[in-house]
Amino acid sequence: MLSFSAHRHPYASQRQSVFARRGMVAASQPLAAEAGIDIMRRGGNAIDAAIATAAALTVVEPTGCGIGGDAFALVWVKGQLHGLDASGHAPAALNIDAVKAAGHTRMPTYGWTPVTVPGCPSAWAELSRRFGRLPFADLLAPAISLAADGFPLSPVVAHQWQVAFEEFSAHREPAMQAWFDTFLIDGRAPRAGELFRNPAQARTLQALADSECESFYRGAIAERIDQASRDAGGYLRLADLQGYKPRWVEPISINYRGYDVWEIPPSGQGLVALMTLQILQGFEFDHRDSLQTWHRQIEALKLAYADGLHHITDAEHMRVAVADLLNPGYTERRRKLIGERALTPEAGDPHASGTVYLATADAEGNMVSFIQSNYHGFGSGVVVPDSGIALQNRGQEFSLEANHANTLVAGKKTFHTIIPGFLTKDGEAVAPFGVMGGYMQPQGHVQMVMNLVDFGLNPQAALDAPRWQWLGDKKVGIEQAASRDLAAALARLGHEVSVACDSTDYGRGQIIVRDPHSGVLCGGTEPRADSHIAVW
Repeated sequence: MLSFSAHRHPYASQRQSVFARRGMVAASQPLAAEAGIDIMRRGGNAIDAAIATAAALTVVEPTGCGIGGDAFALVWVKGQLHGLDASGHAPAALNIDAVKAAGHTRMPTYGWTPVTVPGCPSAWAELSRRFGRLPFADLLAPAISLAADGFPLSPVVAHQWQVAFEEFSAHREPAMQAWFDTFLIDGRAPRAGELFRNPAQARTLQALADSECESFYRGAIAERIDQASRDAGGYLRLADLQGYKPRWVEPISINYRGYDVWEIPPSGQGLVALMTLQILQGFEFDHRDSLQTWHRQIEALKLAYADGLHHITDAEHMRVAVADLLNPGYTERRRKLIGERALTPEAGDPHASGTVYLATADAEGNMVSFIQSNYHGFGSGVVVPDSGIALQNRGQEFSLEANHANTLVAGKKTFHTIIPGFLTKDGEAVAPFGVMGGYMQPQGHVQMVMNLVDFGLNPQAALDAPRWQWLGDKKVGIEQAASRDLAAALARLGHEVSVACDSTDYGRGQIIVRDPHSGVLCGGTEPRADSHIAVW
């Protein structure tokens, strides 16, 4: 047996764009992508493939998503784009007084308190019900097999698993014990190439397959979640699960240089990406890797994020309208704030004179942009005993300040970071795209759209290109592959620049572009992850 490290790459590698005609699945883990394309070969469409891939990802990449997380989708079917919001709300028993009475001054990251109603299983079932072709049970079969028979860990997932183990060990509490029982091998994180089995998750997935996910919300699984929450002093109850339904929503968009850029409406942060692009639309750009381009991109994003963090929350609780934040007059005022020096952003007043990602496509023209997440890696650290269900900590985003737009209210949805993206032109589908990674996501969306539209990069090059990331105030991170001269020039403009050695925090994306004339698909996949494109 040869001896080598799966994490050592001393030489630059290069991926090519991938072409296909009959079908394509781009995902952050090879086994999940293959699960999706196999479903397509068995007669399924792009929606079926997306569900199969998503379910498989909860098994092979639990560091980024799980059955107990949320999901969103943009689905192109028969010439129309549909939006699905499968994010959950705060439990009825969770409120500011309850959290403060438990001794917290802000929403905690771990344990039962930040657990909101999971929406992910409902997304799978709803997508299948409305647009799928194959029986639902067939779509979960690959994930069930991977969980029961085991799979070898891919390198990036193994790295993130170790990070989660160290983080959870430092914040260990009794409610998190089931995570340690479920996701470790001999008391340690599994290693790259090591086989990992999750028979409890296999049984849960089988129950979801048999009931079309009804068991999770109105059956035996729901009752088990309720009991586990009660036993640990959590807030989530059976009634919260029974009353939950995903929502079909109208996607929001702007036209950027002839292309319509689509996002899910609030409480998602896709609005931040649209506001940024709307600001940038007033500038001309010489080339991608110039000081002027990076400076203006960063400054525009800072202004949009300042507005987003101040105004975005559950749509029913928004104090300003999406149309106001995207109003050309308002974005023009924001654009004029961008000068030659880095600024400290502040929210504006528009009323004045504010994760795993996958893409699929089939020969019929159907395309899916899908994202699901437990938020912080494995999420809250809470696992329902003997189920494999890791619960999200999305509620950590709530504010305990009563006058904050995103203040915690029972039954309310919080500001949401996970966002799928989609491009169309002249009423024709162009590309599902997305970039995973918390607050990096709208920043990644902006960079991907500009790489494709402004700078003419192919899908793979658009993902390969070095990225920047705004980190708050005047702080900016850039990847090691970016020009050192560019980093120094940004610093001279007042940006507080740090160079990142680890690129996993700079987003992990997928892109599939469809030629409207030939139907040929061209895909790019993320070099910062274990990503893979499966084709037919």
